[in-house]
Amino acid sequence: MSHNGTRSDPAVYPSSRAFARPLRRGLGWGHLMSAVPLVAVVCFTFGASAPAGMTSTETVATAAEQIPGRWSLDHVRDLLSVVEGAADEGLNPTDYNVDALRAAVAAKQRGPGLDALATASALRIAHDYAYGRIDDKATLDWHIGPSADPNRIAAGLSEALDRDRLGQWLRGLLPDNDQYRGLKAAYADARGDEALRGQLRANLERWRWMPRDLGDRYIYVNVPSYRLAVISNGIEEASYNVVVGAPRTPTPQLALHAQSVVANPGWTVPQSIVKAGGTRGKGFRWIRQSDGSVQVWQPPGPDNALGRIKIDMPNPHAIYLHDTPNHAVFARENRALSHGCVRVENIQELATMLQGGDGLDDALADPRKTKVFQLERSVPVYLVYFTAQADPDGTVRSIGDPYGRDRALLAKLGATVEESTQVARR
Repeated sequence: MSHNGTRSDPAVYPSSRAFARPLRRGLGWGHLMSAVPLVAVVCFTFGASAPAGMTSTETVATAAEQIPGRWSLDHVRDLLSVVEGAADEGLNPTDYNVDALRAAVAAKQRGPGLDALATASALRIAHDYAYGRIDDKATLDWHIGPSADPNRIAAGLSEALDRDRLGQWLRGLLPDNDQYRGLKAAYADARGDEALRGQLRANLERWRWMPRDLGDRYIYVNVPSYRLAVISNGIEEASYNVVVGAPRTPTPQLALHAQSVVANPGWTVPQSIVKAGGTRGKGFRWIRQSDGSVQVWQPPGPDNALGRIKIDMPNPHAIYLHDTPNHAVFARENRALSHGCVRVENIQELATMLQGGDGLDDALADPRKTKVFQLERSVPVYLVYFTAQADPDGTVRSIGDPYGRDRALLAKLGATVEESTQVARR
């Protein structure tokens, strides 16, 4: 990774243009006009249960009615090719009824049964390619929502069949960036190394959760790497060491917008810290509220826990980027130490980059007076969690799993086709 304020190869980070292609030309989200319900068609033919968040009581017939008699054998062959290729994405083709599709093609099946089977398979793999296999992402502390409406996938499928571009459309739902491609290539090369393939598979799934367009300029914080990068058109402008949440108080995964720079911030202490007794000394003020509760506030100054600068990005989790009076922590190898917010080394440089620096030095000269500088344009901020990273030279590095989340994600993701085969043989 680069040192503070220096550039690194743009391939390390996904460019906004690469992220902006979830569908190929002519099949963009703007074409998905009808709000066709994405029913839980999986229950009709699939041995596995429907993903969390999908209704399992509706039948495949509801979706099949949207595409009556539309599935030719050529369409089914295209679908089967995509389903078989799901194994290369770290997914299990059996979750998309691969055996039944093969049998239907071999028997040259036609009619409502084929329509129902193919529609079920196509809708499910489209959903998983576009938004990830796991629906209950919040249980893994991931709170970054999808960039499009999953309920409109059925309309996209209908259009893809009309234009005989089914395979192209389905594959185009996957992430299109250097990170995903690098991890996928490493996954293919790691056969026989189950631990490594599991890690790569977890990270491929996380990339499917990500928005396809991050914006032209954004802040990217990958928690396990303990680094913050400013990315502009795919190029890293600068990067900084950070301290992130400790395993007991982890930093949630969020998509936010930085809106202001606060010079000499005060600190309203979260109740969790108050209850834990983390407010002794250092000039804290205890304020009785009208409802009888107590609010603890630390005024600005050299001992303030937020340091001299806070970059505010309003969110219900009360997470922000900030300075710290204890700069020694940035030299530590393990920097999962905070109560959830992200402490940034040399944050004044970052704040100046975002705000332009006009008046910031003068405001900082009076350390006991708070001043807020609204950004002319808000900046997207992504707090994410990837435990493996593809480097520009094609190598993939493990960068740690400080919260131990890979195992929980893999448990939700289910077995690979290889693992299912091994179980069947026992």
